[in-house]
Amino acid sequence: MPEGDTVYQTARHQNAALAGAVLTGFELRVPAFATHDLRGETVHEVVSRGKHLFHRIGEFSLHSHLKMEGSWRLVRPGQRWPRPAFQARAVLQTASVTSIGFELGITELIPTTQEHSVVGHLGPDLLDPGWDAESAAEAARRLAAHPSTAVFTALLEQRNLAGIGNVYANELCFLRGMLPTTPVAEVDAAAAVDLARRLLWANRSRVARTTTGDPRPGRRSWVYGRTGSPCRRCGTPLLGGELGERPGQARIVTWCPRCQR
Repeated sequence: MPEGDTVYQTARHQNAALAGAVLTGFELRVPAFATHDLRGETVHEVVSRGKHLFHRIGEFSLHSHLKMEGSWRLVRPGQRWPRPAFQARAVLQTASVTSIGFELGITELIPTTQEHSVVGHLGPDLLDPGWDAESAAEAARRLAAHPSTAVFTALLEQRNLAGIGNVYANELCFLRGMLPTTPVAEVDAAAAVDLARRLLWANRSRVARTTTGDPRPGRRSWVYGRTGSPCRRCGTPLLGGELGERPGQARIVTWCPRCQR
């Protein structure tokens, strides 16, 4: 599933292409909203909230979530679509560009004033430009409210702080020297939140995400995707497994048994 920085970049690209434009075509290929037509309406902006996207059009917001397979792609007049048409869930057309949402996990149209009904439960957004000390304190408070939960699982919970996915959860545990199974009560929640914000913010505009500071292929992560490889710090073979609170929700974890204790 895309991390918050990927969704943030998607919103930025969509906003640059669509904001201020009038829709000449509008189609939602999901039964519940197939009859809605926003042709003639103006796209005010496209914004992200954690892993959620909102295309604000007229008085409505097209709410989407990429889940595992989704993407938003832009094509110019005459260009071929980059994915099969049957995968399209939303098609927004202006005089100069067509934006297509492919295999979106969520596609729904709601009044813009009701956006809180779908994201109001989320914790502070790590990529909110208005992030401040109050945001950080609230995120740390939400994390600390689950003292017995494994820190890896707590970091992935969007109700605590919005934007972290499997990559960042693994990398944060390594960089903070925490085993993924460490109970939240035994970690510095405020320090974890601070590092999470800095990592996502640093990657918000990068084409290739890196948590090591090295953008070269194969050098971008400390532990994620590297089970069995030597730790970049101490050389110890990295261990791997799965971790989750409930059946069917286990996520892949990788850690260094020497650097993370």
